[in-house]
Amino acid sequence: MKRRTFVVGAGALIGAGVLASNMKSEPEKNIVRNLDPDADAAAIAAVEQSGVIDVHRHIVPPAMRDLLARRNTRSLAGLELPDWSPESFIASLQADGVQTAITSAVLPGIQVGEAELTAFSRSSNEFSRELAERHKGRMGFFAHLPLPYTERACAEAIHALDTLQADGVVLMASNDGKFLGDPLFAELMHELNERSAIVFVHPNVPATDPLGLSTPLSVVEYPCDITRAGLNLILTGTMERFHKIRWILAHAGGFLPYVAWRVSLANTMIEYGDTATQGVLTYLRRFYLDTAISLSRPSMATLRELVEPDRLLFGTDVPFASGQHAQQQIKELVASDFWSAGEAARVERGNALSLFPDYKQPDEAVAALPSFEQESFLNGTKRQVLSPLRSLAQKLRE
Repeated sequence: MKRRTFVVGAGALIGAGVLASNMKSEPEKNIVRNLDPDADAAAIAAVEQSGVIDVHRHIVPPAMRDLLARRNTRSLAGLELPDWSPESFIASLQADGVQTAITSAVLPGIQVGEAELTAFSRSSNEFSRELAERHKGRMGFFAHLPLPYTERACAEAIHALDTLQADGVVLMASNDGKFLGDPLFAELMHELNERSAIVFVHPNVPATDPLGLSTPLSVVEYPCDITRAGLNLILTGTMERFHKIRWILAHAGGFLPYVAWRVSLANTMIEYGDTATQGVLTYLRRFYLDTAISLSRPSMATLRELVEPDRLLFGTDVPFASGQHAQQQIKELVASDFWSAGEAARVERGNALSLFPDYKQPDEAVAALPSFEQESFLNGTKRQVLSPLRSLAQKLRE
């Protein structure tokens, strides 16, 4: 046998072994359904007595109207800014059958300078805190942070979480062309991880004009942006390094659940061996996903196969989605044959309470949150030992 033939053959065997090792580390997962009738009955009763929790509901603070007025516009991402007031907000909760909303103020598709964006964050967060105090139990809030300005964002996160007692923070999926796993944002991730913060990731809207795709930005680019952001958090190692952060992806994670197996093939790529160390699907299943504008049968079928029901949170996107649409989402969730009545009830309320227990009723039970661990010492050692072999296999394939 010629030396080169032997070396290439050995390389192929090594590559196959490494590939098999990676694939075995992430076996097909069977989703376990809750078959406890008593637990289902309790979840259903909790929704009937205490109401739905909406984790994706927006406010329009005065600072937002002022910022848009300075730009001579009344629209965000091509959507007309709705008429909104604290009074109409509470009325909409009543009309939609929502007891509590965890709100957010977002500025998709708008470029804002550092000083102006920092001022917007502080003003909208103080406004949200005031509303939450005035309407205790009906409203919580995700604090707005002025990304991509990391130093300012860190300062605002500390103020919002430690002083204003925000329920979490809202971050745009992409900021000035950078996703959240960018090294530029590592200091912010550290601050959020130290506080075991809940981070609601909302899509931004990079223009589709350069692609020649003239569709409404919220129709295509929202799910695309969320998909890229979720994958970026996984493949950059952000979820591994900052494992105490709880991530909520808006709009059911965009297209990410649908392409989950395809993106998990990154497990076989040497460049991700030291970042997505526990396997792509392991991290993907850690995301919480809201149901805003995502309760179609194809979407629910994909979610049912991929994630535990306790990873789903009810969301509406009101007021940018209509109240009628929000009410229809509740009906579709309850009527769906994809979920048991108890699972649907937990999506409506119980799952959110695990993240936001301050909104529970005095006698209401709350399920404990799972603990997400970093890569084990044994797996890390194995990975380091195999690293030279992976490199050799990669070079031989090239």
